Amino acid sequence: MSTDTLEPVAGRGRAYWAIADCWNVVRRQLTYYQRKPVLIAWQLGFPILSVLLYGYVFGGAMKPPGGGGAADYRDFLMPGMFVMTMAFGFINTATAVVTDADKGVIDRFRSMPMAPSAVVTGRGVTDLIVAWAELTILATTAFAMGWRSDGGFLGTVAGFALLLLLRYCLTWVGIWLGLLVPNPEAAGGLFAVAFPLTMISSVFVQPGTMPDWLGTLAAWNPISSTAAATRELFGNPVGGDGSWIQENAVLMAVVWPLVITAVFLPLAVRRFQRLSR
Repeated sequence: MSTDTLEPVAGRGRAYWAIADCWNVVRRQLTYYQRKPVLIAWQLGFPILSVLLYGYVFGGAMKPPGGGGAADYRDFLMPGMFVMTMAFGFINTATAVVTDADKGVIDRFRSMPMAPSAVVTGRGVTDLIVAWAELTILATTAFAMGWRSDGGFLGTVAGFALLLLLRYCLTWVGIWLGLLVPNPEAAGGLFAVAFPLTMISSVFVQPGTMPDWLGTLAAWNPISSTAAATRELFGNPVGGDGSWIQENAVLMAVVWPLVITAVFLPLAVRRFQRLSR
């Protein structure tokens, strides 16, 4: 790298360099995916396998809200699968962050004349780009399976926006955990947290079909709010039980991510600032 790039430029303040450094970190991370295609193949391929597995293998045995066959259940399932993919994304975030920390990449970034926020914000932007790619592939797969969004253009756009909002807020959870766990192997164990988080929700079935205490936990799970909201916006079967949390799913699909971001963004920034130089 030329030393000319490190010299201050007249008229360009901290905001400009924060954005420029963030983009350089994003480029570095996307280049890493380009040179390690097996990572992106797994990250994008796993959601497709999950959709096919749950849609066709288990779909025939599941009962959609209001009755119906396997095709009706797939209409109910697909928004939930979109949500599950976004929710599992925080594991990829945590693994990427702890891998960089373990290899000394973050320490090297901290020693360079670059905006301190770029390391964290660059990770967030990269994750949103990958999430957009995941949603594009998932939606294409779901369309091929017969799923349709009947919510119109604005409803469909709003539904996918809520999915990306969920992924964005969980990015900060992943960054915080990635800076907290000691090594990449420990990050792999986070699946034990993500799995029950997605299972105890309305991703696959309605909370009303569960025991009362478990159904209450599932209904108030932030993932359930996003799942119910996207089903509503996509015009797919919702199957609500009339509870307040389900009747206000769209509102809570915005409130929950904002609350999660408000909690974990400062935690991630504080953890990053406490790293040894």
